[in-house]
Amino acid sequence: MIDKVIKAGIVGATGYTGGELIRLLLMHPRVEIAVVTSRSEAGREVTELFPNLRHRIGLAFTAPDMAQLGECDVVFFATPNGTAMTMVPDLLRQGVRVVDLSADFRIKDSRVWSHWYGMAHACPELLEEAVYGLPEMNRQDIATAQLVANPGCYPTAVQLGFLPLLEKGLIDPASLIANTVSGVSGAGRKASVGLLFSEVDENFKAYNVAGHRHQPEIVQGLRTATRQTVHLTFVPHLAPMVRGIHATLYGRVLAAATDLHALFEQRFADEPFVDVLPAGQHVETRAVTGGNHCRIAVVRPRDEETVVVLSVIDNLIKGAAGQAVQNMNLMFGCDETVGLESIAMIP
Repeated sequence: MIDKVIKAGIVGATGYTGGELIRLLLMHPRVEIAVVTSRSEAGREVTELFPNLRHRIGLAFTAPDMAQLGECDVVFFATPNGTAMTMVPDLLRQGVRVVDLSADFRIKDSRVWSHWYGMAHACPELLEEAVYGLPEMNRQDIATAQLVANPGCYPTAVQLGFLPLLEKGLIDPASLIANTVSGVSGAGRKASVGLLFSEVDENFKAYNVAGHRHQPEIVQGLRTATRQTVHLTFVPHLAPMVRGIHATLYGRVLAAATDLHALFEQRFADEPFVDVLPAGQHVETRAVTGGNHCRIAVVRPRDEETVVVLSVIDNLIKGAAGQAVQNMNLMFGCDETVGLESIAMIP
């Protein structure tokens, strides 16, 4: 581990992801949070929005100032899509390293990005330079990157579940299915009728079935793993819980005699934040709540040609803020697990 203190700035830290990022960085022994910005909450104490941080942070939100952010070693963007891309080029020119938790740099094709996010990309020339921040796929590139695109929550759970099978060519990439469920915090900290307690409680529903903007991000990553054309049916659902992603993944097996459970154990044996459960066990979201782990179970019902992979993460941690800290650790030569050792909370 390096001894140098990492001076961090956080842009747009008033949402759930921003709050979790502050909390995790406060527990990191090598990080000093230098600035926390918010245009809408400038002047308010951070602890007014996040009372759980009382006596741990004495900062107030400030309006974004490029000179102040330029003095940081790393700047995290926990902003709505479309914000980071207007500020990142200036920070990169100042030598600052950036971890973007929005979707601004995840998709390599600017036309595809514009189609799904409804605006022109402000700096398409940086899309190829940005390293996709899924450590289990891109660890070496992340370590040397100046700009890291932190993956989305659904893409993290889905890609980790399919990755070993596609890397070895053991399932048909033309017929993949991802049936996924998210807690309400995945929609962010905003007022919306559809997210009211009385609308969500005792209810379960699919949404964006015709097309979710995480689809091209997932397909891009899976295509990289298999180097073939990928066809994915991706159906997200909203569940009456605060945190968690549960992805049930289906693939048609191409190699009947392969021990798929052993394959997953071998692929993730050295991954500090991916846990393959023993054969016969199923994953559950509460086993990852508050932690940075992805837990996976592999099932082949009745030894048929379909494999079922169950993948769970905390959408705010491994699906967002925790993965961002994991990426920062790699970028600055820290042990990957520093600041992320917390154990999941049950109940």
